[in-house]
Amino acid sequence: MRITVVGAGVSGLTTALTLAERGAKVTLVERSRELGGNASWLAGGMLASFCEGESAPQSVVELGQGAIDWWDARVPGVVRAGTLVVAPPRDLNEIDRFAARTTAHTSVDEARIAELEPDLAGRFLKGLFFAGEGHLDPRVALSALTERLRAKGGEIRFGVDGEALGDADVVMDCRGWAARKALPELRGVRGEMMRIRSREVTLARAVRFLHPRIPLYIVPRANNEFMIGATMIESAEKGAVSVRSAIELLSAAYALHPAFGEAEILEMSAEVRPAFPDNEPRIEERGNRIFVNGFYRHGFLLAPAFAARAVALAFERSKALA
Repeated sequence: MRITVVGAGVSGLTTALTLAERGAKVTLVERSRELGGNASWLAGGMLASFCEGESAPQSVVELGQGAIDWWDARVPGVVRAGTLVVAPPRDLNEIDRFAARTTAHTSVDEARIAELEPDLAGRFLKGLFFAGEGHLDPRVALSALTERLRAKGGEIRFGVDGEALGDADVVMDCRGWAARKALPELRGVRGEMMRIRSREVTLARAVRFLHPRIPLYIVPRANNEFMIGATMIESAEKGAVSVRSAIELLSAAYALHPAFGEAEILEMSAEVRPAFPDNEPRIEERGNRIFVNGFYRHGFLLAPAFAARAVALAFERSKALA
């Protein structure tokens, strides 16, 4: 079976590799000239299905639970150290609210927080620990998927527009926001992030810092780097990080630990993520195309499960065409 996958974000690469692992002849096309021209490149990479239950439907929690094993089996650097959730002393009710809306966590006191993250010792009175979660570096993971796909015989063609394609049994359209003309229900959700470097703070796991106004997550990377993200803006406009978002992200990071005030800012980036009205991904058939889209902020968490579903559908269609 010959299949063309359009889009080299997390959905496209995950789908293409899943196809190749099942023996399909795969060509992946991407309109950007190189890897990284999409929202997946700027993601936090948190494999935190239980934490997402705070605001996401139960289906997201359930489908995301297998993601950490899928990624750990295919890419380097997956960290399985759990997720720590904390809040300022004046906002401890936020911990109770988060706990009531999630599962698979244990309550942690000041001493336990210090054991988990020594650099946060004495800063937080209580929190939640989600031991079964983890994180990865999206840029490392996406690069590893491209190499693994090539090793499986897949072809990757950059600088190719996926609108008009040649002969293929099935086209798997994983273009994200770029597919909005074909999927008019899609809306754009702008995400903004910062990448900083601090040699004064060490974290072993992703930390969610709850705050009524500016909730924050900070994810450790290699070389004393951290990714900071939080903003969810209902906007399809690309561009630089806004001044307001930059102030909020940095203020929240400083509140988590004052040493972040001396950190170097390495990158500030923004991108538009695709979402359907219910914030859940969908697989839709339109002619010879199967669309896999609408991952909202759950790309790395849900891509493996939806890739498996889409690939099963592709093989069914191929049999029907034979």
